[in-house]
Amino acid sequence: MNIKDIAQLAGVSRATVSRYLNNGYVSDEKKAKIKAVIDSTGYVPSTQAQMLRTKKTRLIGVIVPKINSETVARVVDGISQVLGTYNYHMLLANTENNYEKELEFLNIFANDRVDGVILMASVLTKQHHALIRRLPVPVVIVGQECQECCCIYHDDKNAAYSLTMDLIERGCKRLAFLGVDDADVAAGLSRRLGFEKALMDSELSMDTVLYRCCEFNVESGYEKMKELLLDDCGADGVICATDNIAVGALRAIKEWGLAVPEQIKLAGFGDTNLAALMTPSISTVRYYYNQSGKDAGQMVMEQINNESRFIKKVLLGYEIVLRNSV
Repeated sequence: MNIKDIAQLAGVSRATVSRYLNNGYVSDEKKAKIKAVIDSTGYVPSTQAQMLRTKKTRLIGVIVPKINSETVARVVDGISQVLGTYNYHMLLANTENNYEKELEFLNIFANDRVDGVILMASVLTKQHHALIRRLPVPVVIVGQECQECCCIYHDDKNAAYSLTMDLIERGCKRLAFLGVDDADVAAGLSRRLGFEKALMDSELSMDTVLYRCCEFNVESGYEKMKELLLDDCGADGVICATDNIAVGALRAIKEWGLAVPEQIKLAGFGDTNLAALMTPSISTVRYYYNQSGKDAGQMVMEQINNESRFIKKVLLGYEIVLRNSV
């Protein structure tokens, strides 16, 4: 079977079948006829022939920091929903929070043709910026602000400020912060700056003893919270840069024999299912991860279909979700 055969059986022109297969405009009546023929014959278009004709692979490279992350899964789901409507597919690359692997995959996608790249960036180095400028296909960054290409990111600083102020309003006077490396501008630097601004505006002390830098996992949150408790820090509230860190911190606090929220209030970021299921349930910041994925998919497809490059920034909002831990 080929396009000519499909056209004859459906009683339409070859051009109409071609438009149908390439998502062009076809009337509903003709769509139904072509679909009926394709369904009955089992016709599958040749991917190689389409690539030669259109110069497109119908593949988008998606680079993620951690494949087993709940929040990453929400972003990827949003991307997938949009790409599916364009009959595009993802090539998923997992970096395990290693920015050097991000660079490696960017190079791979630059050389092994994809039609676009979506990068959930943990860190944007000079090498990242240089590579993004050289890539021959559209690039969209999710989770970090970028000047070289389209990006969708979250209002991390104001979210951290609002969350910290909520704990202060509930009586916290000595707040600790379990953050991540400032090289991650969004989850690290911006959230820490929002936390510190809330302390300054409330005329509370910013004690460096009450700060610890964690990895993005439960175990690190547990270990760093134990360090604070061993130092007899006297914290009555803890803001954690992620929900996973907060889950680890909660375990350490409980093992220490302290009550949450009566003696220490606790909050994180991400609105994960795990945080909601803990006892007590952990207060958190809800970001619109699925929407960020949809926006990223739409941005990359617009550039591919219009055969043009543009730079657009989208800053998404947040919600404070207060639960039993405060």
